[in-house]
Amino acid sequence: MQPAIGKPSFFRNILVRLLLFGVFIIVVRFAYIVTITGESCNRGDFCFFSLPENLNLVIANAGPSVSAIFGSDAVSRSNNPRLDLYTSKDWIKAVNYYSSVFQDLISQGYLSPNSKSLCVETPSGQEVFALKEIGVKNSIGIFKKASKPLVISGEGHRIPFANNTFDFIFSGGARLDKSAWPSEFAFEITRTLKPEGFLVAHVKAKDKYSFNSFLDFFDSCELVKMRHIDGFDSSLPYIREIVMKKKGEIPEHGDNNPGGDSDNECTVPEHKRDLIRNAEPLITEEPLKPWITLKRNIQNIKYLPSMVDISFRSRYVYVDVGARSYGSSIGSWFRKQYPKQNRTFGIYAIEADRTFHEEYALKKKVTLLPYAAWIRNETLSFEVNSDPTHPGLEDVKDKGRGMGRIQPKMSTGYVVDGEVDEIQGFDFAEWLKNTVTEKDFVVMKMDVEGTEFDLIPRLFETGAICLIDEIFLECHYNRWQRCCPGQRSTKYEKTYGQCLDLFTSLRESGVLVHQWW
Repeated sequence: MQPAIGKPSFFRNILVRLLLFGVFIIVVRFAYIVTITGESCNRGDFCFFSLPENLNLVIANAGPSVSAIFGSDAVSRSNNPRLDLYTSKDWIKAVNYYSSVFQDLISQGYLSPNSKSLCVETPSGQEVFALKEIGVKNSIGIFKKASKPLVISGEGHRIPFANNTFDFIFSGGARLDKSAWPSEFAFEITRTLKPEGFLVAHVKAKDKYSFNSFLDFFDSCELVKMRHIDGFDSSLPYIREIVMKKKGEIPEHGDNNPGGDSDNECTVPEHKRDLIRNAEPLITEEPLKPWITLKRNIQNIKYLPSMVDISFRSRYVYVDVGARSYGSSIGSWFRKQYPKQNRTFGIYAIEADRTFHEEYALKKKVTLLPYAAWIRNETLSFEVNSDPTHPGLEDVKDKGRGMGRIQPKMSTGYVVDGEVDEIQGFDFAEWLKNTVTEKDFVVMKMDVEGTEFDLIPRLFETGAICLIDEIFLECHYNRWQRCCPGQRSTKYEKTYGQCLDLFTSLRESGVLVHQWW
């Protein structure tokens, strides 16, 4: 008689299916935790490949400084594949480096074992590990992708903690340099730092300009100390360690003061004045052939970004006053030749001549202001010469269009030689104060057919001049004519000497201005 095997086979199949289903659940759970949520697993998540919360990690050959206590169970590398990260040479080197940094800060009184500490944008948590190693146990790090127990999910511009949480915040690896939101990054750090708490940042900031730009972000903190130190690796061979102390409560985000003080006074800081000494010299003698001399001088210009690091600015803005067509300077010069240090600039084109307005509708990354930059808001007469005499127009596609300008109040006998339209003028200085702040990097090109003698004084009067980092100014005067040797232009009443005085006054005030053509 054959034995009955139907029921055992049935139950065995059920058990196998249940086992396979359990394995499937574990795999799905692991994939969800790691790849979808961006979190690292723990045993409660059905994962067996993460660093346990109760780990006593002893790193071989790392020296006595690297032995952090997470718990009471010793775990070997063979039992936990992820320990490869925590015992790699690079990771150990980083831990030793930051341990030394933090020990120095403890000895100087900026950090203590009782400090509640945060490390911002730390991918693998070396800084947090180093803090715990030297006895600062209440420490945590944040990064976009968490790596528990050292690092939880968070970003520098969105720190997931309440106001006034930490006694000590550290930003290493020059990470603030690389942030796409440096202003928000700085705000979040000062928001979560306790009053009288310390911020320590490692930044490149090679020159005075970038160093002071960095300090401007932290206007609710005071500078305590700065020193030059060796970086962690060859990618950061030289950095500044900056120690700052929070003075008190900070205002709500967005309560900045565009344009500086309400009394319209401003002072150009010394680090900006230093740039003038490195700028190309002004042409002091009036050129007999300005269409050659001034145009060639453009090759001598020392652009601000070629002299300093322009990191640590909230935004980057280019304002073209008297833009004409897109190809006149925005497309042909600024976007192709101006050294931007890989920064994305917002562009404003200010042009009153209606002839050029339509093409800007197709330029999505340019904001057109179809008005005339002026010293107040009012309706103006706008004259366009019928015969363009502007040297250099042969290089652009709008050469058949005369140069437009606000119709000047000329002496008796002034003859209009072109069409005249009514256009809207606006207070350019006030617009600038409402559009940008001192934390922005602002470049301006001004070609306004003589109106510069009205606009520049207005920029000084309102304090808006301090908002501009670099100016490319074309000054219009009764220059010698290319067409007619021995004759001067009757279009402008100003002299070359008056133009030179305008450039000189700007530079003496600390404004980096270049003679443009």
